[in-house]
Amino acid sequence: MKSYVTSYVALFARRSADAPTVERIEIPIIQRDYAQGRDTDTIASIRANFLGALHDAVTTGNAISLDFVYGDVKDGTLRPLDGQQRLTTLFLLHWYLGWRADRLDEEQGWKQFSYATRASARLFCERLSGCSPPADVKVRAWLEDQHWFLHTWQHDPTIQSMLVMIEAIHTRFAEADCTAAWARLVDTETPAISFHLLPIEAMGLSEDLYIKMNSRGKPLTPFENFKARFEQVLENSCPERVEEFAQKVDGAWADLLWPFRGRDDTVDDEFLRYFQFITDVCEWHDGRIPSGDTALLAERVYGVGNEKAAMHLDFLVRCFDTWVRADTASVFSEMFSLTPSPLDSDDTSKVVLFGLSGSTTVNLFAACCLGQVRFSWPRTLYLYAVLVHRLHDTTEFPRRLRVLRNLIEASSSELRAEKMPALLADVLRLIVENNIDRISTFNQAQVADERLKAAMLSNAPMLSGHLFHLEDHPLLRGSLVAFELDAAVFERRARAFHEVFTEENFSLITGALAAAGDYSRPRNGRFFHFGSSSNTAPWRELLTGASRANLKRTREMLGRLLDAIAEREGDVESALQSFTSRWLAAKINAEGLDWRWYLVKYPAMREGLSGIYAGVNGVLGYSMCMLDKSQMNSWYRDPYLSAIRLESGVLSAVDSPWFTGYETEPRWMRLNASGTELQCVQDGLLLRAPAAAPHAEAFLRVCEAYGIGPDLLLKIPQVAAGSQQLDTEDRVQLGAALLRDLVAAGL
Repeated sequence: MKSYVTSYVALFARRSADAPTVERIEIPIIQRDYAQGRDTDTIASIRANFLGALHDAVTTGNAISLDFVYGDVKDGTLRPLDGQQRLTTLFLLHWYLGWRADRLDEEQGWKQFSYATRASARLFCERLSGCSPPADVKVRAWLEDQHWFLHTWQHDPTIQSMLVMIEAIHTRFAEADCTAAWARLVDTETPAISFHLLPIEAMGLSEDLYIKMNSRGKPLTPFENFKARFEQVLENSCPERVEEFAQKVDGAWADLLWPFRGRDDTVDDEFLRYFQFITDVCEWHDGRIPSGDTALLAERVYGVGNEKAAMHLDFLVRCFDTWVRADTASVFSEMFSLTPSPLDSDDTSKVVLFGLSGSTTVNLFAACCLGQVRFSWPRTLYLYAVLVHRLHDTTEFPRRLRVLRNLIEASSSELRAEKMPALLADVLRLIVENNIDRISTFNQAQVADERLKAAMLSNAPMLSGHLFHLEDHPLLRGSLVAFELDAAVFERRARAFHEVFTEENFSLITGALAAAGDYSRPRNGRFFHFGSSSNTAPWRELLTGASRANLKRTREMLGRLLDAIAEREGDVESALQSFTSRWLAAKINAEGLDWRWYLVKYPAMREGLSGIYAGVNGVLGYSMCMLDKSQMNSWYRDPYLSAIRLESGVLSAVDSPWFTGYETEPRWMRLNASGTELQCVQDGLLLRAPAAAPHAEAFLRVCEAYGIGPDLLLKIPQVAAGSQQLDTEDRVQLGAALLRDLVAAGL
């Protein structure tokens, strides 16, 4: 078999006596769909590179060869075995430049191109060859708008790929001198784009032959494509290290990644994920946000255009080499844990990782390679810290890593893509320099608290175990701003906190803490944040995430309760109940019953899932809203009405008191039978009479029995306490009795 150097146009002009006569090109049925126009990231990258090479060839005079095209030429028809994709792209390029150069009317052999794969593709090629769009149009949209463009073609993969390629050619050649480019393209003497035609005569076109011949053109995997391109990048920027990279990627690094291989028994994807991670780190080191696919990012980081390319490549190699022959599972299990160590354990060296949703391992290297769930910002920073430690052989790493964990957990608002360059710089300062004073991007309130912790431990190192156990509590996650860092009280309060703060105690804690004082954190001038009787998240939000100054009131009340628990006799549950009962008894014989007394007395008033309450004009009193969510645009309850309804015992006779709207809007609880309504106001309990006449007489009888006048207000006896008027009788019990009598009266 003899090959012939030819161009696409020259195919149709017989150049020598022994060259085959080609009158037309037909893509055989056995061939796959046209793929160079597929709309995927990988194909888009390949397409862009190929068009760039074609553009350079016809605009700069730098001729290129497209390797071999194998095919069977019979009766003047070339049916390619290998080269279909290139020939189709050349056909589309000839049409495009012919259109732009106003040469489509000329009779030329390049138009004799067809697909035998399906009639639709064959017809599209015929229609395309004969049409010439107006100048300055969106060419794909114009083609799809033609009367001959069939609706079913929208679902033909070959035609859709051709349209994508036409659009890509249009974008690439928009500013080119297409007349000159056309002349170079169709020059048969010195063609800009050529290839070797290898005819296979008298052998037939069996499927077996196609498979054997086409196996040489098996598409490269994304990894193989990437590796080839990356080695080309290194040839220009770091040629002395190309061979080292090639050997390691197929040798030691492949062995390193082999335990994490996928079902396909390759480590291609695993390599690319870790490579992407390291390259992202390099990009952040350069002060940029990573963007583009892995190949483009790699060229930007390791290419000749980056003055730090050699340094980045060295970092990449070292980040792979550090794990060679290492037992990564053991390395990470010695550093991290998913659960805190037992309180009676003296070993607090492992750092507890929180919030790794869906993870069952602390092996961050494996998680990165396997792409488990999502490699989040915290995992990225932890893995970077471990790498920095291994590359710099830092000392006191467990302590520094613990501080980093605390900073990460307190910095959810700071962990964003645009801040990653600064965050990595902070990690470097902490892990390598042990310099917390220069940390500027992580949550500064937490940074300040880490300094205070260090100061306390320097004076009282025996407290380190208690402090670390407390940091590892799932509600606190490293933040101790709710605790006085006072060596005299720290140990006993830390022990008491572990005993008290369990989910089964939440309901009792909400009452006991309110008995200790107003422990709430004001929020936005409208809302007050308390703990929840049934939900963990509000406690974490209450006890962390603020500066030490802003948590002064909460810290004081928590300390008061923990001191009482530490001095208790008996179990924790009894101690919480006793603490609450003593305070309630003292209040009822003192200055009056304020909102806090009711909150402590009635668990129904503490059932909000969010722990958030709203009061009129930003003040808590006898008009309050108890939220399940964090905003008022969802259903919420009036805690007083909820308690009255529950205490009355006539639940089925009364609508469940759920409301929407602003806290200033009146909230009426409705009786089902009559429509009579009840509202809690500052002076007492306000009624709204039933609208139906048959209920009027019964309603009046109940009002007379309770001394309720024309204003329909059941006044609660009150006493002046400073600027406030406080109840001297329990309005919840009075309201419950009134509700029972209204229901008993048929209302």
